[in-house]
Amino acid sequence: MAIQQKYRREEVSEVSCCLKYIIFSFNVLFWMFGLSVMAVGVWAWTEKNAFNNLSKLTHLALDPAFALILIGGITFIIGFTGCIGALRENTCLLGSYAVLLAVILILELTAGVLTFVFKDSIKSQATEGLQTFIVHYREDPDQQNLIDWIQEDWLQCCGIKGPEDWDFNNYFNCSSQKVGSREACGVPFSCCKRKLNEIVENKQCGYDVRKVGFYAEKWTSLNLPTQTGERNIYERGCMRAAEEWVEDNFIGVLTTVMTVTILQILGICFAQNLRADIFAQKGKWH
Repeated sequence: MAIQQKYRREEVSEVSCCLKYIIFSFNVLFWMFGLSVMAVGVWAWTEKNAFNNLSKLTHLALDPAFALILIGGITFIIGFTGCIGALRENTCLLGSYAVLLAVILILELTAGVLTFVFKDSIKSQATEGLQTFIVHYREDPDQQNLIDWIQEDWLQCCGIKGPEDWDFNNYFNCSSQKVGSREACGVPFSCCKRKLNEIVENKQCGYDVRKVGFYAEKWTSLNLPTQTGERNIYERGCMRAAEEWVEDNFIGVLTTVMTVTILQILGICFAQNLRADIFAQKGKWH
């Protein structure tokens, strides 16, 4: 007579609900955030018709829309594996979640060390990237908006080392006067210092400001005695402004980096602990 073996659980204990739903709740937000960022990037590409004309994407790595899609996609995948892995108690997804967080953490630490060791080389690469942004300023609306935000709202700067760097752009190059460019020997409006109580922003404030004798012509056109003075634009370059910003906000930057690092480490530890609980519960079935 065959003996029928019964499979049963010896104890009625579950995995830690607190740990499970902490991982789930955090990663739901992470998942939705990644989806939103990716959607904005796709929308930006759609607006400039990039999907139908891929030849426009000559500098893909410097395209802000592509950066949003890439960051959003990675965030979406990490949030998905953590959220669904915790909810369904899926050890495979939880393992993938922990591995992804560990890989990103290692890449961040490596980038930080390389930035410190090869500071001059990184600065040179950043300068080349900003120069590419300036060259293509009028060709890509996303790059244009990014440059304007950096110069006007974030760093209050102009060009890479100064306003003269806008000679790299065909529209603002002083030689463009010969072909009738109104922006020749000028700078974008984002280089201009806003006046107090200015309600409507003057988009033409940067015209001719790098032109020799600009102020003499200006005062003459107003039938006023010739005067000299500083140009009403930011003279500080964005590279120096960025270095000063990091120095002034070093504590905040360091705190943010440390917080992100700690959260990543906690995410890895929580995922591994939850996997261990799940394996322990499965081991009690026999």
